[in-house]
Amino acid sequence: MSDISKKSNSGIFFALGGGVMLSMNDLAIKALSGSGYALHQVILLRAFIGIGIVLAVIWASGGGFRQLLTRRPLDHLFRVSIVMCSNITYFVGLSLMPLADAVATAFVAPLFVTLMSAVILGEQVGPRRWAAVAVGMLGVVVMTRPGAGVIQPAAILVLISAFCYASSHMMTRRMRGTESAMTLNFFVQVGFIIVSLSFGLIAGDGHLAQAPGSTWEFLFRPWHMPPVADWWAFVATGVAMGVGGLMMSQAYRTTEAALIAPFEYIGMPMAIFWGAVVFGTFPDHTAWVGIALICGAGLYTLWRETVRKKKDLDVAAPSGDI
Repeated sequence: MSDISKKSNSGIFFALGGGVMLSMNDLAIKALSGSGYALHQVILLRAFIGIGIVLAVIWASGGGFRQLLTRRPLDHLFRVSIVMCSNITYFVGLSLMPLADAVATAFVAPLFVTLMSAVILGEQVGPRRWAAVAVGMLGVVVMTRPGAGVIQPAAILVLISAFCYASSHMMTRRMRGTESAMTLNFFVQVGFIIVSLSFGLIAGDGHLAQAPGSTWEFLFRPWHMPPVADWWAFVATGVAMGVGGLMMSQAYRTTEAALIAPFEYIGMPMAIFWGAVVFGTFPDHTAWVGIALICGAGLYTLWRETVRKKKDLDVAAPSGDI
């Protein structure tokens, strides 16, 4: 197996693993949003757990903490700002929408990644993958059901989050030559801690609290001490974000963005599973059509990549080697 093929396979593995872990983050935050906590309090506790995981991985790797040194502080500041905007808009939207609807709306992000990888990064995206993007986009439209009133302020926030999420991955690709996955995630967690603490000082007493059911209610709630029964959700979101963020950053650092993007669709069946098991919701017939289109587009892209790489190996390998 060539080095390129090995990198692609590892990138796919990291993308799938990261997608599963991040779906657990969605589950935990959705659960916490219904328990009276403020979003910035959740993000702060999650960030402390996440940064602990990143530091533990760095310590265990033997590379030392010098690998956190960077020559691109402004790029990190810009990337952290984008990630922060993506998180806030997504989780506010998630608090107001069913889990599957929010995740389906957010799945415009991998399509943005594929488009940006061609337009901004100049990566080669063939006609079959463009067709898969089109089919996936159709699936997202079916899932959002604009004619049924799903496109509301909450869904618009999730779409904004999707664009920011895709933009953050473009920054990851641009920074991959000098920045490790650990460095990228460390500065994101530091940014979360700084912004959440600042937000807590400004709004943590609840004087900016919104009416129940309003768009920004989750963001401006007062802080309160979590009971022991809720700590599982805080730990889950911290571990999921720490491990999932590392895996996803590594995937986008090492592998072509247009190849990685479809594998984030693993979050769709995970959202259906969590919705059914935890929240008692299950997709209807229309939703299943959208899911089939989205997952079908991802699986087709996987098949096309397998065929293309096999052809490349057949051409590159000397006779008798494969």
